[in-house]
Amino acid sequence: MGLDYHEKHYSEKAAARRRINLGLAAKGVEFADIDAAYIDEAAVIGAGTRIGACVTIEGGTAIGENCIIGQNSMIKDSRIGDGAEILHSVVLGSEVGERASIGPFAYLRPGSRVGSGAKVGDFVEVKNSVIGNNSKASHLTYIGDSDIGDDVNLGCGVVFVNYDGKDKHRSTVGDGAFIGCNANIVSPVNIGEGAYVAAGTTVTSDVPGGSLAVGRAKQRSIDGWVAKRGLLKGRLKKK
Repeated sequence: MGLDYHEKHYSEKAAARRRINLGLAAKGVEFADIDAAYIDEAAVIGAGTRIGACVTIEGGTAIGENCIIGQNSMIKDSRIGDGAEILHSVVLGSEVGERASIGPFAYLRPGSRVGSGAKVGDFVEVKNSVIGNNSKASHLTYIGDSDIGDDVNLGCGVVFVNYDGKDKHRSTVGDGAFIGCNANIVSPVNIGEGAYVAAGTTVTSDVPGGSLAVGRAKQRSIDGWVAKRGLLKGRLKKK
C-alpha cells in the first residue's frame, strides 16, 4: 500500500474523530484541543465536562456532567460520576463516584469502584476493589482485592498483600479506620470500624474495631557502631 492510501486512511479517521468531538461540543462538552481527543462514538459525556489534550475514551464509557478529564488520561468501559476529576490517569472497567478525585498518575484496574468524594492520588493502583465514600489513598499505595469502607485514610506506601503465590485473597477495612504509612495488609484479614494500624505495621490477623494494631520491631540505637566498623572515613569532622 502506498503513501496515498495511508494519508487517505489517516484523513478519514481524523475527520471521523472531529465529527464525534464536534457533536459532543454541541452538547456542552469543552475541549482543550478538539482535534487532540480520541473518543469512541459509543461514549456518553455530560455537559460542562472538560476534556484535556491527548485524552482517550474508549468503549461504552459514560462520563457525567461537570467533570475534568485531564491531559493524557485514558478511560475505557467505565462510568464516571458528576463532578469527578481524573488527572493523567488510567481507568479501565471501573466506576468512579460523584466528586471523586483520581490521580495524577493513578491506575484503576477492572472491577474497581471508587465512592463519592473519595480520593485516589498519585501513583496509587486499585485492582478489583471497592473504596468507600470520602475515603482517601493519597499516594504510593496498592489496593488489591479489598473492600474499603467510608471515611478511611490509607497512608503513603500502604500495600494490600493479596497474592500468596497461588491464590488471591480479599481483605476488608471498616468505616473510619486509619492505616498508617508503609503498612502491609496481608490478606485475608478484617480491620474493624475506627481501628488504627500504626505506621510500618505488617497486619497478619484481624484487627478489632476501635483498637490499635502495632506489629514492628522495637527500635534501638547502638552507640559507636559506625566507628567500630570503620565506616566513618572522614565523613564526620573532629570537633
